Amino acid sequence: MAHPALDIVALAPMRHQSERAPGKNYRDFGGLPLYHHIVRALLACGRIRKIVIDTDSPRIRDDAARHFPDVVCIERPAELCGGEVPMNRILLHDVELFPADYYLQTHSTNPLLTPETIARAVDAFAAALPEHDSLFSVTAMQTRLWDAAGRPLNHDPQVLLRTQDLPPVYEENSNLYLFSAASLKRHGNRIGERPLLFPVPPQEAMDIDEEFDFQLAELVYRAKKLQKDAS
Repeated sequence: MAHPALDIVALAPMRHQSERAPGKNYRDFGGLPLYHHIVRALLACGRIRKIVIDTDSPRIRDDAARHFPDVVCIERPAELCGGEVPMNRILLHDVELFPADYYLQTHSTNPLLTPETIARAVDAFAAALPEHDSLFSVTAMQTRLWDAAGRPLNHDPQVLLRTQDLPPVYEENSNLYLFSAASLKRHGNRIGERPLLFPVPPQEAMDIDEEFDFQLAELVYRAKKLQKDAS
């Protein structure tokens, strides 16, 4: 069921090639192609009217047609292909094709993100309107950070608080974004002027960029599956 207050289309861009982890979007991850995990989470979250996969991959389009007949797959235009194309340009193209009140953008490289967390993000955004014009997910960090010149960023070395007592700082983790077409077009960015930061539990927030990320995320996935099967 879609969210009763918000009309939301989910956008899931997926490239065929990946330089740092070849073929990652359709590689086996826990017994399924990697991208299946985020599509299943979006289908199960109960907050999305339509899911759109934007891809240059014939393999993903063919596989999605077999396994996810209710998901729309579109072929990415040639001028938007390539790793150097900014994601915001791709999103600007996609929102023109699928009108909606709001868009939720995520990635196939977030296989640990759960339907419950996606639903909580949408509900938090709906409750925060109109004070906030967008949402992006973050991972809270409580650790001592330094800049390249050796200057402390978030702590006083003379005080040396315990790390759990440090004020949190937040890493943009690329798990999910919520925005309107108007905000995207106005700023040329999926993050608007007044974004709501939405913390995602670290055990869900892993984003697969490199081969090591893939291996580590799969270990976490299998451990969670074993724990669930044993309960």
